Amino acid sequence: MRTVPRIPARATLAALAASAFLLTGCGSSVAPVSKQGATSKAVTIQNCGREVVVDGIPEAAVGMHPAQTELLLRLGLADRLAGQAQAAAQALPDDILPLAANVPVIGDVMPPNREDLLSVGPDFVYSPTTYEFTAEQGFASIEQIEQAGSAVYVAVGGCQDRRMSGTVTDLFTDLANLGEIFDVEDAAASLIDEGQSDLDAVAAAVAGVDTLRVAQVYVDGTTLQGLGAGIEYDILRSAGAENIYTPEQRAFAEFFAATITPESLAAEEPDALVFSVYDEAHEAATRAYLTATFPDMPAVREGRLIAVSSADMFPGTLGNVRAVRHIAEQLYPDAF
Repeated sequence: MRTVPRIPARATLAALAASAFLLTGCGSSVAPVSKQGATSKAVTIQNCGREVVVDGIPEAAVGMHPAQTELLLRLGLADRLAGQAQAAAQALPDDILPLAANVPVIGDVMPPNREDLLSVGPDFVYSPTTYEFTAEQGFASIEQIEQAGSAVYVAVGGCQDRRMSGTVTDLFTDLANLGEIFDVEDAAASLIDEGQSDLDAVAAAVAGVDTLRVAQVYVDGTTLQGLGAGIEYDILRSAGAENIYTPEQRAFAEFFAATITPESLAAEEPDALVFSVYDEAHEAATRAYLTATFPDMPAVREGRLIAVSSADMFPGTLGNVRAVRHIAEQLYPDAF
C-alpha cells in the first residue's frame, strides 16, 4: 500500500459503505436487446431498481474507485477506460498498475465532482455504491450522468436495497453483467470460475476447524466502529468466522456499521479482530490503538489482528474473494 493523505471522515464512511453465479434481485439480469456484429450491441440491465440501457460497447468507461478500476483492467479493458476515480485513495495492485498509467485520474481521494467526471466524456460509469452519486456532496447524480449520455452501473452489493444483505458472490453477477456489456464474456467467465474456485477451496479448508469468534472493526483516530451487515459480514462468514456483530442485532438493523464503545467490544472477548486500512500508516495506527486499548483481549494476546485493504471490502470488486482467503489463512493457518 502506498501512503496517501488521511481520508476525510465522509470518505472513511464511504469506505465502510463485499454461491450462485447469477442472483435474483437488483442488477442480476442481463438481456441483450440487439447485436450488430462482433463489435456493437445494445444491452439492457435491471440495476438497483432501474433499467440501464447500454447502446453499443462502451468506449470511455470510468471506474469510480480503484476497486472498480481493477476489475475493468482485469477484464482486459484498459483501452476503454477514460478515467479512474479516487485513485489517490488506494493504490492499484502492482501487477496491473502499469495498465492504468495513461488513464486520467479524477477525484483524488474523494469521488469526483460533477464537472471533473463529465469532463472526461464517459459513456459508462461503474461505481461500488450509490454514495458516489450524492449530488448534495457536489458529485454528479445518476440522472445528470445519464443526461450527459452515459450509462451508470452500480455494483449489485452496493445497491441501496441490497447494501445491508450483499454477499461476496454478488461479484459474480457484476462480472457476468460487465462481460455482456463489454462483449468480454469469456474473460468474465474465467474470473467467475477462478473466484468461485477460491471460495470453494476456502470453504473446504475451514470446514473442520474450531470456529473462532471474530469482530470486524474500523478505527478512525480514536473513533471505533463495528461492522455487522452487508458484504463485510459475508466476507467473515465465508472465511469461516463466527461474526460477533450480525445483521440481527439492533445496532446494525439500518446500517452495516455502527459506532461502538471500547468497553462493549472488550466485553465480547473476540478471538480475532479484522480491520480495514487504506495505507500502511493507517494500519500502523490501527494496530497501535487496538494493542494499547485492549491488551487483555484474546485477539491481542494471541496476535490475531488481521488487516485487510479497504479496497477489498468495497462491493463489486475481486478483492472480496482475496479478503475471504486472507482472513481465513490468518484465522486458521494450519488449515492451509
